[in-house]
Amino acid sequence: MPAEFPDFRLGTVAATSFTATLTERQGEPVERIPVPQRLVDWLAVYGLAVGSCTPAQLGLARELREAVHAAATAAATGAPLPAAAVRVINDRSVEGRAAAVLTPEGERRWHLASGSVEDALSVIAADAIGILSGERDGKLALCASPTCRAAFFDTSQSRSRKWCDMNTCGNRQKKARFHAKQRKGPATAE
Repeated sequence: MPAEFPDFRLGTVAATSFTATLTERQGEPVERIPVPQRLVDWLAVYGLAVGSCTPAQLGLARELREAVHAAATAAATGAPLPAAAVRVINDRSVEGRAAAVLTPEGERRWHLASGSVEDALSVIAADAIGILSGERDGKLALCASPTCRAAFFDTSQSRSRKWCDMNTCGNRQKKARFHAKQRKGPATAE
């Protein structure tokens, strides 16, 4: 097993952040949950702590991830939602037993009835349903990076974000433009 895994790309929206566990989809894909323990790690970051994960549960998670990505991509481009993706999202949503609970500090947390991966996936599926159905304030968009093209949920005031993550895709594209300008250099007179 590798000593180190790629860092997670974390955002404020669980469903689209979950799709970012596979990045550079149009280039050389980077799998950020290559083993069951990495899914356990990702879920914990989002307050969905589970005790363990089997390879079969990792397979269910990846299937949900790809369904959310397909549906979000369709929604971002104005295409109809793929029926197979909708089916997977709905299946994962109803299979788990999770409930929103209010903490004494006034924050919402998730209570996973059995503490299983299926419970956690139901929360992600419900989040996806919320953004795909238009219940949440924001807009689905696709990253402008030609190698990434990740779906993300834009909640910026102008709804004009171009990058899934400014620290990665945005900076990479800005550097590429800068280096292209540097290579052209100033026009010299002879």
